[in-house]
Amino acid sequence: MSAIDTLPPLRDVIAQHGLSARKALGQNFLLDLNLTSKIARAAGDLTGADVLEIGPGPGGLTRGLLAEGARHVLAVEKDARCLPALDEIAQAYPGRLTVLNADALQIDPLAHLTPPIKVVANLPYNVGTELLIRWLTPANWPPAWDSLTLMFQREVAERIVAQPGSKAYGRLALLAQWRCDARMVMHLPPSAFTPPPKVSSAVVHITALPEPRYPADPAILERLVAKAFNQRRKMLRAALKGLAPDLEDRLIAAGIQPTDRAETVGLEQFCALARSLQP
Repeated sequence: MSAIDTLPPLRDVIAQHGLSARKALGQNFLLDLNLTSKIARAAGDLTGADVLEIGPGPGGLTRGLLAEGARHVLAVEKDARCLPALDEIAQAYPGRLTVLNADALQIDPLAHLTPPIKVVANLPYNVGTELLIRWLTPANWPPAWDSLTLMFQREVAERIVAQPGSKAYGRLALLAQWRCDARMVMHLPPSAFTPPPKVSSAVVHITALPEPRYPADPAILERLVAKAFNQRRKMLRAALKGLAPDLEDRLIAAGIQPTDRAETVGLEQFCALARSLQP
């Protein structure tokens, strides 16, 4: 028996169902149920919330979420081999787990959930960043979700919480911190996973703010930031060339020197520049 419920240990589940992790699906299974419960607790109080989990695999984190009291878990799993193991969890927690055999990039899982909604996932490495950007850039704000508690490669996690002046600072930090609070809450070594990945991992907790920190048009800000960091070694007067005929004046008005590089410019200044570029 495992420490958190009456289901078998995950190693036994994986052996029983022949669930070897597939590199093509970005799979690395986290087998320590104490760790998966710790990740679930990092998401805060789950008792009154619906939880979206992407890539549950054999269900280690799924069990953690249910054991920590999640009202309902929607698990989206692309790998059909994992469905029998997840079905056993659904039977152990009647009425509280729904499993969708689908590609998370091809559906809108939030449509299947009732607010308040928390997203908690050990994201497959190959789709993690794309999913995060989608969650950070919905058509309307505030978003359907209250918080995101997500595991990434440590390098990606550092990019989300990075501050100006650091090598990790860039588009991801600005997108996350413009409308959210983001902080790193856990570090996990490669040895925590089966098979062990070549990199360390980290869990980031992101909470949606009711309003952006500074006013700006989302489309203009995203385009501006992407252009600025696409050539991050260039001075901004060169990297942003063509955005406006009087670009240098607009940069100065936003508190940015034309000779500054993107990695030294803060969120408030980028938002000021985005406002000045609005038609």
